[in-house]
Amino acid sequence: MERMQLNWKEQDDWGWKEFILLLLLEFVFVIGVIKFVVKPFYFQVFNNELYAGTLTGLTIAITLLLGVYFIALRPKKLSWGEVGLKSNIDWKVIMIYSVILFMGAVLIVVLTSFLGISVENSKTEAMQQSVTFFTILIAFISAAIISPIYEEIFYRGFLYRWLRTRVGFTSAILLSSLIFTIVHIPTYNVMPVNFFSGILFALAYERTQSIWTPICIHGITNGLMVLLTSFG
Repeated sequence: MERMQLNWKEQDDWGWKEFILLLLLEFVFVIGVIKFVVKPFYFQVFNNELYAGTLTGLTIAITLLLGVYFIALRPKKLSWGEVGLKSNIDWKVIMIYSVILFMGAVLIVVLTSFLGISVENSKTEAMQQSVTFFTILIAFISAAIISPIYEEIFYRGFLYRWLRTRVGFTSAILLSSLIFTIVHIPTYNVMPVNFFSGILFALAYERTQSIWTPICIHGITNGLMVLLTSFG
């Protein structure tokens, strides 16, 4: 018998168990183990922050996507469409939101620069020290492809949707964006941009119900930032 379609803004198949397990996966395993144990190991192997950071991002991506599948989807016999992986892509929304995000991020960076806050981090500094086609390509793949896919599926496809059905539209956007910002610690300098980005990604997902929309917006703006950083 075909499964009944739920109104994704009002109900879902998950409970507190899935929510707690996936947050533990993020805050305990990803942050506690991958970022503070595995990443230093990668750095010892490559002696390069860009390569270590990229491989760390790939490790996190695999971990969180497997977590979503084995914790939220497979036990309930759900498809990836349940977390927004649907074929419809609204390019008009993608372009409009990408422009808003890019302009908003630039404005936030300019305003925070007056407080002496820089947007530089270890990965961008490593890339700027050796600007080659290969380093730009690695940084672009990491920022514009790997990060957008797993972050949007996890933070908007699962987390935002879970919150949306329980605390409503506004609270879900703010809470999911806050969590999205917190997990980017220790990059404190870009936390205002992360929070603003999280809000726009959630709004884009809310409007189109397709996770490909925020993935594309995320990828476009991250890719532009990589190119500007490389040639800036």
